[in-house]
Amino acid sequence: MKILQLDIEGFRSLKKVSWKPGDLNVIIGPNGTGKSNLLRFLEMISVSAQKRLGKYIQSLGGMEPIVWDGEVTAISFKLRMQLAGNDWTTYILEFARLGGGSSYRIESELLADYNQVVSGKQIGPVKFLERYGVIAYILDEKSQQLVAPEETVLDEESFLSIVSGPFLRNNSIKFFQEQLATWSIYHDILVHQDAGIRQPAVARFEKRVDPDGQNLIPVLHTLYTGERDFKKDIDAAMRAAFGDDFDELIFPPAADQRVQLRIRWKSLKREQSAADLSDGTLRFLLLLTILASPSPPPLIAIDEPETGLHPSMLPIIAEYAVDAATRTQVVFTTHSPQFLDAFTDTKPTTTVAKWENGETTIKVLAGEQLDYWLKEYSLGALFKSGELEGME
Repeated sequence: MKILQLDIEGFRSLKKVSWKPGDLNVIIGPNGTGKSNLLRFLEMISVSAQKRLGKYIQSLGGMEPIVWDGEVTAISFKLRMQLAGNDWTTYILEFARLGGGSSYRIESELLADYNQVVSGKQIGPVKFLERYGVIAYILDEKSQQLVAPEETVLDEESFLSIVSGPFLRNNSIKFFQEQLATWSIYHDILVHQDAGIRQPAVARFEKRVDPDGQNLIPVLHTLYTGERDFKKDIDAAMRAAFGDDFDELIFPPAADQRVQLRIRWKSLKREQSAADLSDGTLRFLLLLTILASPSPPPLIAIDEPETGLHPSMLPIIAEYAVDAATRTQVVFTTHSPQFLDAFTDTKPTTTVAKWENGETTIKVLAGEQLDYWLKEYSLGALFKSGELEGME
């Protein structure tokens, strides 16, 4: 399931934007244009499906600092998602600020299929879930309307997250909620010397890197020792980056059922521990693990993947991103011409973020004009020259 179109109103610098991403996406623009706000909003959508919206907005300081210019009265989005084949589902959520403070409540919500075909005829919308304030209902798979008791409908949490329990009788709602809840948005990954990402971790079965990246070691341990193709991919990328001196990753036991991460080099007798790795090497391993996952989340979004990496590593990350985009939807933000140039044979869907009149505008570049320029120049060269921002 992937995003076909996302419309956002009222969030931070995203006063009113509409975005149509592809399978592999790069969002570009100088610092301060609002690229990261788009990723933050994707994160908020995912959090809203996890029944954690209230705590998330509280962690951002409440509504006052996250509404556009501190004055907008509501934040809303309309999300159109492609399902299997040509089917697509629309999800709409609006939450309103209460007075001039930082509190809010969910005003309206809708999950509906606008493209359902019955007996050869297209009908719609077929509603799965609808809400106005505390009045909410779902339709089960027999199209019977089930009204939720008002006391169970929480002001600060989406109805989608509330009803998607184990006894839900509508698989369409449950599937949609699970898809949104498992989006993985990566930004502000801590790799300093005391960060958890460097420390021995309890040996447990994990196949997906958490959004904060701190469970990298148990995920690497699970996949590297249990998935032959994954190990082959990681080894190939490490040799491409560091040469034939790279031998393999190993995971020796530590105290309290924990495992360590170490790199074995052919030229050294002693393995190098995660605590001794450079920030760039650790970030490189993190990106590889995310992108080479055999069972990725429905959406992977990474803020400025070039941070801390040597330029020679960027083509490797780009290659793995192209492959990952065949299994999931991938989104990067960047202001690095070198990262844009790393995409050679496969050009990503390129979105330009600009700051105009106090708000972010976003524009997906496409069409004959872009194709014309790409015959002579790379994406990175066009970005440096300013030509991309001027394209219509």
